[in-house]
Amino acid sequence: MGMVPMAAQKKPVQKRDKFEYSFELPVYVEQLKRELTYPLAWGNSDIKDFGRWRTAARKKVFECMMAPPRPAAIFDMRVEAEEQREGYKAQKISFNINAYSRVTAYLLVPDGDGPFPAINALHDHGAHLYIGKEKMIRPFGVEQEVADDANEWAARLYDGQFVGDYMASHGYVVLSVDAPLWGERGREEGVDRSKYDIIAGNMMMLGRDLCAFMHYDDIYATDFLATLPFVDRKRIGCLGCSMGAYRSWMLAALTDRIKAAASICWMVTTDVQMSTLDKKKENGGFANCLPGLRQYLDYPHIASMACPKPMLFINGSQDHLFPVRGVEAAFGIMRDAWRSQGADDRLETEIWDIPHSCGLKAQQRMLEFFDKYLK
Repeated sequence: MGMVPMAAQKKPVQKRDKFEYSFELPVYVEQLKRELTYPLAWGNSDIKDFGRWRTAARKKVFECMMAPPRPAAIFDMRVEAEEQREGYKAQKISFNINAYSRVTAYLLVPDGDGPFPAINALHDHGAHLYIGKEKMIRPFGVEQEVADDANEWAARLYDGQFVGDYMASHGYVVLSVDAPLWGERGREEGVDRSKYDIIAGNMMMLGRDLCAFMHYDDIYATDFLATLPFVDRKRIGCLGCSMGAYRSWMLAALTDRIKAAASICWMVTTDVQMSTLDKKKENGGFANCLPGLRQYLDYPHIASMACPKPMLFINGSQDHLFPVRGVEAAFGIMRDAWRSQGADDRLETEIWDIPHSCGLKAQQRMLEFFDKYLK
């Protein structure tokens, strides 16, 4: 028998008898978690006026997001292509999302006279970066590989239905934009998930945070949406599943332009998210990393900055990413915040018997929610 080529011989993992990290967490993770007291959380902070607290908490979040991308001088929107769909028009547009990046996006506009309510549709992570906006809106005028990928992704996570098209067919203007590193904002060399955390590190060396750029761009995209003549700027919402859900409640917390938000399958407390007991850790990497923020606020504390806006949260009891005990704890923190402002009925928190997904029933539930608050 011939010898196995050197390139085919897999080197054994080099391991030392002593170590300080296990399961991609420090062995002292439980000690670190006990030191997280969240001093700026509503109820913990010495600021007792909710409006003043929101201002202070929002300021701290922006501080941890480091230097923002400079806003674009003008959005300079151009329609690159369009097609008529049943009850609405689909456009592929381009615009300056910030001073550095001109992006392509999908925009859906209902037939008839506006102004219409509008939705910023925020795509998921899924460790799948080849497509972004195409996860939310059915693409057109693209390579067959992109179209096939979008259809396969919609079948996998959304029961075969594109959420953006569903909302547009019911009278909403819908915008969806690639987050940095997804779709048409990816690497020249192609998709390689192992390289993305390196890119995030290089951005940090430049004094910027990649996750923050995603959130700032979501804010800027919402500002752009509000400039469109057929959009009622007083009736803009946002939605998303998975990372899109995280982006949705973050966006609602960080800008007053968002009047209502729906988040499917992304809410938990850090105590459970980073847990050797639950065998859980954060796998999103750069997509959920704002330096130093956890020293002040946990996820539900940040989401509470959206109070008293109408907010819908749905998580799944079969969701392997978010243990129910962590979800329930986070929901309880948020309910306390809304209750303190006499807005209990505007926060809807639900746990369904579903896996990590946003199927037809969840999409229908979101539509009913937005119809109630934006129509």
